[in-house]
Amino acid sequence: MSNRLAGDIPKALFNTSSLTAICLQQNSLVGQIPSFTATSAPIKYIYLSNNYLSGRIPSSLGNLSSLLYLRLTQNNLVGTIPESLGHIPTLQVLTLSVNNLSGAVPPSLFNMSSLIFLGMANNSLVGRLPSNIGYTLPNIQGLILSTNMFDGPIPASLTSAYYLSQLYLYNNSLTGSIPFFGSLPNLEEIDLSYNSLEAGNWDFISSLSNCSRLTMLILAGNNLHGELPSSVGNLSISLQWLWLSGNKISGLIPPEVGNLKSLTMLYMDYNLLTGDIPTTVGNLNSLVELTFAQNRLSSQIPDNIGNLVLLSLLKLDGNNLSGRIPASIGRCTQLQKLNLSYNSLDGSIPSKIFKNYYEEFDLAHNYLSGEVPDEVGNLINSKIISISNNRLSGNIPSTLGQCFVLEYLEMQNNFFVGSIPQSFVNLVGITKMDISQNNLSGIIPVFLVNLSSLQDLNLSFNNLYGEAPRGGVFDNAGAISIEGNDHLCTNVPARGIPVCPALVDSRRKHKLLLLVLEIIVPIVVVIIILSCIAKKYWKKRMHIISQLQRFDGCIKKISYEDIVSATNRFCSEQLIGLGSFGMVYKGSLQFQEDQVAIKIFNLEIYGADRSFDAECEALRNVRHRNIVKIITTCSSVDSVGADFKAIVFQYMPNGSLEMWLQPKGHAIETNLTLSQRINIGLDVASALDYLHNQCAAPLVHCDLKPSNILLDHDMTAYVTDFGLARPLFTTSNAYQDGSTSLAGLRGSIGYIPPEYGMSEEISTKGDVYSFGVLLLHLVTGCSPTDEKFNDGTTLHEFVDRAFPENIYKVIDPKVLQDDSDTADAMESCIIPLVRVALSCSMTLPKARPEMGQVCKEILRIKHEASNMQVR
Repeated sequence: MSNRLAGDIPKALFNTSSLTAICLQQNSLVGQIPSFTATSAPIKYIYLSNNYLSGRIPSSLGNLSSLLYLRLTQNNLVGTIPESLGHIPTLQVLTLSVNNLSGAVPPSLFNMSSLIFLGMANNSLVGRLPSNIGYTLPNIQGLILSTNMFDGPIPASLTSAYYLSQLYLYNNSLTGSIPFFGSLPNLEEIDLSYNSLEAGNWDFISSLSNCSRLTMLILAGNNLHGELPSSVGNLSISLQWLWLSGNKISGLIPPEVGNLKSLTMLYMDYNLLTGDIPTTVGNLNSLVELTFAQNRLSSQIPDNIGNLVLLSLLKLDGNNLSGRIPASIGRCTQLQKLNLSYNSLDGSIPSKIFKNYYEEFDLAHNYLSGEVPDEVGNLINSKIISISNNRLSGNIPSTLGQCFVLEYLEMQNNFFVGSIPQSFVNLVGITKMDISQNNLSGIIPVFLVNLSSLQDLNLSFNNLYGEAPRGGVFDNAGAISIEGNDHLCTNVPARGIPVCPALVDSRRKHKLLLLVLEIIVPIVVVIIILSCIAKKYWKKRMHIISQLQRFDGCIKKISYEDIVSATNRFCSEQLIGLGSFGMVYKGSLQFQEDQVAIKIFNLEIYGADRSFDAECEALRNVRHRNIVKIITTCSSVDSVGADFKAIVFQYMPNGSLEMWLQPKGHAIETNLTLSQRINIGLDVASALDYLHNQCAAPLVHCDLKPSNILLDHDMTAYVTDFGLARPLFTTSNAYQDGSTSLAGLRGSIGYIPPEYGMSEEISTKGDVYSFGVLLLHLVTGCSPTDEKFNDGTTLHEFVDRAFPENIYKVIDPKVLQDDSDTADAMESCIIPLVRVALSCSMTLPKARPEMGQVCKEILRIKHEASNMQVR
């Protein structure tokens, strides 16, 4: 037991006739549980929990007439529970929790008078609990059926299960009123949360006062209405957990709740409670976590809240509390999370509350005023500090730089003045910093460039001046916001702020003077140098011209000034995207009736110049309805004489597919119907089939992902961004490092095929893999880089484990919300589409289909969806 054994369970072990116990839990066993053929064995205990066992539970286990304990918790078992288990006459403990079991529970299992513990939580079991369960399980002490799909009422007969100590029914679909459990003297733990239960007239609370051993009562996430009765104060003096969150409880918080002196957890958040926070709460000296958040409470926070010296969490946010923040909170020296945001608190922030080592500190959206005390620097363990949207003034305390582990700092929309403190150089772990909409002045500190963790910096609408720094977060247009600072400028175009006036370089003047003085240098040398420069320039220019001449029609030549005008001087409001080598703006050209998208290459980034050439080369002969079209290009110099390159494309008003799949921060309706998802998948597949098999020079895209799929007015999908594209066979100078070499190739994490990480040559099968991952993202709504995959699991594996029986658990819930016949749509459209995605994203390239096959299958799915009138 717990020896980290691996491999299959030896079948011989289950064929012996002398065993009394099999204890192999907490190992790494795989495979199926062998059938037990030695029916005469006097075995009493089978412990196989916490392994990786799969397959079905053998019905032969029901032949073990002496079995007392059967523990199969936390494996990968599937199928239904065998009826035979309910015929083991001696069985006392049966635990099947945390598996993939499904179907109805055999009636015989609820009819075992010998059972004292039954655990079947975290499966997919269905049906109703038998109405007579309290009589047919007379000795039951623990009934653990949570996280399944049971429906119907909680049987009233459970109130007759005299020995019942633990009742866990949370996260099911139970309905009706909560029974009166007051007749159960041994009851210690009740968790009925996240069902659809009702309170009735709340008499069940009064009945529970007879349960003197009760330590836990969790009723969160139900449909409890009405006022909480004062009889809640008569619950067991031993009660430690009282969770009533996420209901519709109204009225006042009963003062009698202060009688529950043993409470360590009191959760009443997300209800409709009104009135004051009763001062009797200050009597609950054992409280560790207290939350009344997201209610309609008013008046002041009681000063005796400071008596709760064991508190680690205090959440009162989302109410209408007023008055000052009690300084007594400073006595709660164990407090790690304090959230008083979204209230009407006023006055200054008491310096005493900074004695605690909060991990999260949130006072945002109140009416707090005055200066932030220097003691804020004591929050050395804080990861989140938010004091935004108040009326705070004065300088930003330099002591904030002592908060070395700080990740999120939000101070926006206040009246802070002065400069950004130099001490912020110490915030090496900062991820997000928002100090916008204040009255800050001075230059932007250069050290912000070196904060490598910084991903979101908002300095907008202050009085900052001077030249914006370059590098770090400032080179990521999607991560930086500096508009509204009228005296800021930059020497790098396309940053959404004015270009700095050209500065006269005294050193350049000096060099020119020396050049004039040194006219004795042989003129022939000068001529040779100029000739070489001219020859190189002419060759480069002719290469660009030859590229442009290959596009259809007569292309209107445009200059750098045309681009500046089209983008309103690279206004941030025109910025619509960010790529690996530059930015994309929306604009208007004089000769073009419709708006255009202008991709401006940042030539300071290594490879950007080559990406421009590669994209021009790749698209010069490409003509397909689902591939974005180039309107023209610009290869010129900017206002300071530096090289400037841009490509002008047709503008797509519905943005990128990424904006629809990851809608955070995008102000668009992001619900894609099932029909739209199928059409998008077919559009992208058609484009790839053309690139691989139909165009004159076959291409591998090498960077297929949602941000490179654009959508027009009709939600037709277009593949874009060919900066990394590679032809399968070429001798072009544009690809001197080899057409199929991976040298310098960059893709996007999550979409790069695994073989590319092993230095294999690129192939069309690489694009097929990326398409498969994209299609999985499209159907599930899960990005392959979601945090849930940090343990090494891939999106493919996540979906494959659920396919096909439990596929409904992993698909995007929005997919079927508009379809009345969900079962047919699942069978005819969703499952076939997921099957295509899984086949495309197989690890081995040879296991993946060709895009021609993929197109045919998705087209068939589209016809099926059309016949079913799927929306």
